[in-house]
Amino acid sequence: MSSPHLPLSRRGLLAAGAGAGAALALAARPAHATARPFGRYGSPERRRTPRTLYVDPYGRGDFSTVQAAVTAATGSDRTLVLAPGVYRETVAVDTTRTGATWIGAAEDPGAVVIVFDHAAGTPKPGGGTYGTTGSATVTAQADGFSARWITFANDWLRADHPDITGTQAVALKVQGDRSAFHDCRFLGHQDTLYADSTALGVFARQYFARCYAEGDVDFVFGRATAVYEHCHFRTLNRTDLAAAPYGFVLAPSTAAANPYGYLVSRSRISGEAPDAAYKLARPWVPSSDTTARPSLVVRDSYLGPGIDAVAPYTNMSDAFPWQSQRFAEYRDSGPGAAITVPGNRPQLTAEQAGSATREAYLGDWTPWKEC
Repeated sequence: MSSPHLPLSRRGLLAAGAGAGAALALAARPAHATARPFGRYGSPERRRTPRTLYVDPYGRGDFSTVQAAVTAATGSDRTLVLAPGVYRETVAVDTTRTGATWIGAAEDPGAVVIVFDHAAGTPKPGGGTYGTTGSATVTAQADGFSARWITFANDWLRADHPDITGTQAVALKVQGDRSAFHDCRFLGHQDTLYADSTALGVFARQYFARCYAEGDVDFVFGRATAVYEHCHFRTLNRTDLAAAPYGFVLAPSTAAANPYGYLVSRSRISGEAPDAAYKLARPWVPSSDTTARPSLVVRDSYLGPGIDAVAPYTNMSDAFPWQSQRFAEYRDSGPGAAITVPGNRPQLTAEQAGSATREAYLGDWTPWKEC
């Protein structure tokens, strides 16, 4: 199994100068280079199961686009096997398609890339703009959704659109309960990975194992109960800003009634930016839920020098100070985890840390056993 921890970044790929689609294609194994585009997962002629569909941009599957396969995969417990290639499209999995499984056939997240370039402020045909939710390359609303060895990307860039102020550009918005991602990549800049739920009163549980996410402003955000285990978060450099902060890694918006928000465990944060240029997190209290009490625990993780150790948290709105939210750390290491001002770094006790576990957050659902 190849690790997603050392990928070519989205921005690095675009710097190759070949344009977004062509540059991303450089990171993906050419589909025509193998006689078995679906690897060990069968083929349309030798289907893994009757409920498995095959997607290949070169026409050797049941469908050449992911959305066409999703549309055909009605009902529950359908599997899509994706051949290596770049799928430039937006994809939506609605709430009726429960138990969907997507597999990158190459077993390498760099080989299967789903990408598009909408931002919140991008004009829509017929008027208006897409907004943050509408900017998502992939939206997965159904319960029980899982993906393995896939890159979800949004390659919209501020520098290419100086006239647009709505710069949120989501790679993946996931809303379903029991949604799991193993060995996946999430590439973007602002609002890259939107780990959310379908409604304010719905507590959706999500699990990310050995995944890689990159970005700058609030690039992992939302109100889900989400566990990030053995993940790598990478902050991008900002040449458009004269001073720090360049951005914020995490921005949970946990409902007050939900005891569990984001848990980052045994993970690491690195970056391209100068030392102390990034905040670890800020609370998001959205206008749709002003009673939210964002919850975040970062434990047993390595925080690189790009994180501001003196003041790792800040406010998104002064009306909702981070000190009033549920932020804490436990046994973190690295220069970005140094406790120089104790009041700025709430720490769990050993007893409290005993409840900050994947088992406590996810209850009777054990997705790590699927690894």
